Amino acid sequence: MIKYEKLLEIMKFPSDQSMVLKDFDPGYTKFFEGKKEGKAYLEYSVERLAELQEVLYAYNRNSMLIIFQAMDAAGKDGTIKHVMSGVNPQGCMVKSFKKPSEEELDHTYMWRCYKALPERGKIGIFNRSYYEEVLVTRVHQEVLKSQKLPKMPSDPENNNSFWETRYNDINAFEQYLVNNGMTVLKFFLNISKEEQKRRFLKRIENPAKHWKISLSDFQERQHWDDYMQAYEQMLLHTSTDNAPWYVIPADNKWFMRSAVSGIIISQLMSMNLHYPGISEEKKKEIEKAEEWLLKESS
Repeated sequence: MIKYEKLLEIMKFPSDQSMVLKDFDPGYTKFFEGKKEGKAYLEYSVERLAELQEVLYAYNRNSMLIIFQAMDAAGKDGTIKHVMSGVNPQGCMVKSFKKPSEEELDHTYMWRCYKALPERGKIGIFNRSYYEEVLVTRVHQEVLKSQKLPKMPSDPENNNSFWETRYNDINAFEQYLVNNGMTVLKFFLNISKEEQKRRFLKRIENPAKHWKISLSDFQERQHWDDYMQAYEQMLLHTSTDNAPWYVIPADNKWFMRSAVSGIIISQLMSMNLHYPGISEEKKKEIEKAEEWLLKESS
């Protein structure tokens, strides 16, 4: 049942730009024989991920940054909740990035993400990230005016050099992280427009889900085609050999969660993690402690 490496091959967006977004089917599930196998795969993966995270924490040399980007209702929150359900909270942190605050706007656009990076030995999860700066800002270019840029690009919609500079900055930043022992895992949860509509309607029908409803989500849906173009350019320009994007079919939640968990495990296994060795002095301390315990009267 363990086919982690195959997931990497199927979901990886190639760095050679040989594919485009439409080549990835949001409803794909053929990796598993059915929903039952997919759920069993996830159940095993949650346990295996907990084991590997403990070794990562003890080894304390590497770290992992997991980035989730997606359209609204694609399932970012649910995927994080289910996949990371067995992980020790001490070794994992989740950060959601909303509209920048005034303080954040007084810094460069990477600043708020940089200061939220995981420490060595830990897994950091970004629910949205600095990639919003080539997504939301590209679809709603008026947002750039609030960023206090020293020089506003002329006609940003058609100013390819401006966006290419941001792509290059992001690639350089991620290469820096990789050079310093951080594995960067990037997931684009690829939901179809039809499935998003179905999930929105389901939220409206369920009063317990009304707290999730925001008019802005429905307004953003009107820009679907613009977002798909922005996502495609993001994938084409920032899926690199050292920090590739994985395009995860998101129309079936059970498949999405199983695929994400498998890819995370595959990358953790490739780190060659192990528990740290102990010195001869430490071994003697352990032997002494055992000796004292055995001498205690019951």
